Amino acid sequence: MMSPAKFSLITIVVLAGIIDCERLGAMYSLLDTFNVRVMGSGNATLVFSHGYGTDQSVWQKILPYYMEKDFKVILFDLAFAGAVNCSNFDFNRYRSFDGYAYDVLHILDELNVDECVFVGHSMSAMIGSIAAIKRPTLFKQLILLEGSPRYLKAPGYVGGLDQSAVDQLLHALKSNYTAFATGFAPTAVGSQFHDAIDMFRKTLLAMRRKIAYFVVKQVFESDERSILRRVKVPCLIIQSKNDSIVPLSVAEYLEKHLGGKKRLEILQTHGHLPQLTAPDLLIRALSHHLI
Repeated sequence: MMSPAKFSLITIVVLAGIIDCERLGAMYSLLDTFNVRVMGSGNATLVFSHGYGTDQSVWQKILPYYMEKDFKVILFDLAFAGAVNCSNFDFNRYRSFDGYAYDVLHILDELNVDECVFVGHSMSAMIGSIAAIKRPTLFKQLILLEGSPRYLKAPGYVGGLDQSAVDQLLHALKSNYTAFATGFAPTAVGSQFHDAIDMFRKTLLAMRRKIAYFVVKQVFESDERSILRRVKVPCLIIQSKNDSIVPLSVAEYLEKHLGGKKRLEILQTHGHLPQLTAPDLLIRALSHHLI
C-alpha cells in the first residue's frame, strides 16, 4: 500500500503538471489568437503594432531590413483585424484603447519580454502610450508613427477632422462597406500610391463590417490628450509632411505635450501609411533614432 506521504507527493506533482499544462495552453491560445510571430534572435526587441484597417502585413516592406540587423522582431494582429477570428472581438473590452493595451502587455509577458522598443502606427501610437504608462519599465522607447491623441478638431486643438466629416464617413461605412473601403483607401494612403491603396483596401475589406464600424467610431471619437504628460518613456514621433488623417499640427502637439524626452521626425512624403508608401524613408528615420 502506498504511504500517505508518497501519495501526497504524487498528487502535488500531478496537480503541478496540470496547472503547468493549463498555463501553457493559455499561452499558446493567446499567441495563436493574435497571430503572434517572433522573428530574429537579436538582443534588442522591436515590437510592431499596426493601425486601423490593416494587420501585421502592413510592415512587410520594412521587415527585411530588420531581419538583417541584430534585432528580435515581434508582430501580431490587433483584435479587430480580418486575420483574427471575429468571435474573439469583445465589444465591451475594446470600447477604449485600454483593452488593446492590455493585449499588448499580455503578449509581451507571455513571450517573457523584459524590455522593447514599441513601434505603434496610427491608433497603436496611443495603445503603446497607454501600455507604457501602465508598465514603463517594459518600454525602452516608443515610436509614434502617424499617431494622434484626438482626431477631431476642438477649441485650441487643430485635429485632422470635423465632426461632419466623421459623420459622413460613418454613414458611408454603414451604408456600403465595400464602397467605403474603396473610397477611404486612397484618401488615407495617397492617391498616387496605387499598389499601397490596393493593399490597404484588401485588409480593410477583410474586417467584419460591424467591427469595422465600431472600431473606427471609437478611434475617431477618442480623446487621449489628458494622458500625454504621463508618458515618461522616450518617444520618437514620426510624421508624414502631408497626411489627410493626422496633420502635422498633431505631431507638433504630441512633441509639446508628451511627458518625457521626445523628438519629432518629419518624413518628406504624403499619406498616412509611410511603411507602405515610403519604406526607405521610414527605415532611415527609425535607424537614426532607435535607442
